[in-house]
Amino acid sequence: MIRMHPMRRLVQFTGLCAFFVFAVFPVYWMVATSLTPAQDLFVWPLRYFPSAPTLEHYAEVFLRTDIPRFFTNSLTVASLASACTLTVSVLGGYALARYRFRGRQVTLLVFLATQMMPVVVLIVPLFIIFRILGLLDTLYSLMIVYTVLNIPFCTLMMQGFFAGVPSELEEAAMVDGCNRMGAILRVAVPLARPGLIATFLFAFIGAWNELLFAVMFLNSESTFTLPVGLYNFISKYDVHWGRMMAGATLALLPALAVFAFVQRYMVRGLALGAVKG
Repeated sequence: MIRMHPMRRLVQFTGLCAFFVFAVFPVYWMVATSLTPAQDLFVWPLRYFPSAPTLEHYAEVFLRTDIPRFFTNSLTVASLASACTLTVSVLGGYALARYRFRGRQVTLLVFLATQMMPVVVLIVPLFIIFRILGLLDTLYSLMIVYTVLNIPFCTLMMQGFFAGVPSELEEAAMVDGCNRMGAILRVAVPLARPGLIATFLFAFIGAWNELLFAVMFLNSESTFTLPVGLYNFISKYDVHWGRMMAGATLALLPALAVFAFVQRYMVRGLALGAVKG
């Protein structure tokens, strides 16, 4: 067993602690601000712990905004967009992993190139298209955008996951009477389940947190998603920091719950996709 030099261990430990603080402190500050009374939000020197924790900001969020509807809209958009993304990505990823065809490498390069394009350049063309189709101020516009934007990267993820599944297992299934689709659904997909969960979670969190397209395409409060509802706490002359942090804390809970439930599958899936293909 190789023992690490004490100084190297100290440097490594210090770096990990610094990274931990860098990652966790913003979340702590958000929660602490949501529990701080309004009159204490701008006191100096700063108070890192609420002197008299209160739930007044959470009460204001529920009383002054229709946050249950925002939650429902975000959950609907994120779930359906992620399901559509996963369906297309599974088929595309399987094809790229199993078949060798002319233009395969070009297809992979195109998928990668789409990730380099700033999404802001798509706002005006998509706005015009959705206005012509009558989809502005509807959740359908967001579902379409999130699905299309996530498909290239999620397809590359699934290609890596399926490359780690031995093709001999599918061939054995087809010898036993399965057709190609049956082999995919009964053999490849179950074996790639960690990758499916990781891909779905990636698409879900991206859609859950997205603000830019939601702000541009949604106008009425009945269609607002959660990020847009939180964005409206910024008024022309003021920012309701307490309410915004309370709403952000509530918005974080579903994502944390989903991640806590599937984290072991996600870590395993990402590891498989990273070393295969």
